[in-house]
Amino acid sequence: MTDMPPKNIVLIGFMASGKSSIGRELSQILSYPLIDTDNLVVQRAGKSIPQIFADEGEDCFRDHESAVLHALIDQKAVRHIIATGGGIIERPENRDLLRQLGYVVWLIVSPSEILRRTSRNKERPLLNNDNPEDTINTLLDHRTPIYKASAHEEIETDNLTFPEIATGIIESGRYFFSHL
Repeated sequence: MTDMPPKNIVLIGFMASGKSSIGRELSQILSYPLIDTDNLVVQRAGKSIPQIFADEGEDCFRDHESAVLHALIDQKAVRHIIATGGGIIERPENRDLLRQLGYVVWLIVSPSEILRRTSRNKERPLLNNDNPEDTINTLLDHRTPIYKASAHEEIETDNLTFPEIATGIIESGRYFFSHL
């Protein structure tokens, strides 16, 4: 069975949905290494994400994301937690690659919670404008159906603790992998 996904857990969701934090929680519980695709993009490009956006634009940033996903597949990464950037699902190619990497979980967060979590962070290039709330709503309107189509599982995170979210992901992941 060559198209069976490896036993990775892949976290997708909008910026500030908790992918990195939940990834760390899952990594501790399962003793799986955590891979953060944004960190790999920064290493690959040799500059910060805001600097990539400023110097090369969003399309080039998305190229870096695709290259990172291809590298993970080429490395045959298994038993990892993979936390992704919020817009990695923008490209159809990336959506296919994410599902090849493993069990894809969409962490859902409300627009008001996103705004609260990102309000003091200037490292979010897409929100560095006069109306970040409108930007969040516009991006969510566009991305929500893409996240939904990309994920094996959806978890609303607003009123849950990291341990509760991680436990839900582990239980649903066990079910997913046992039925392949």
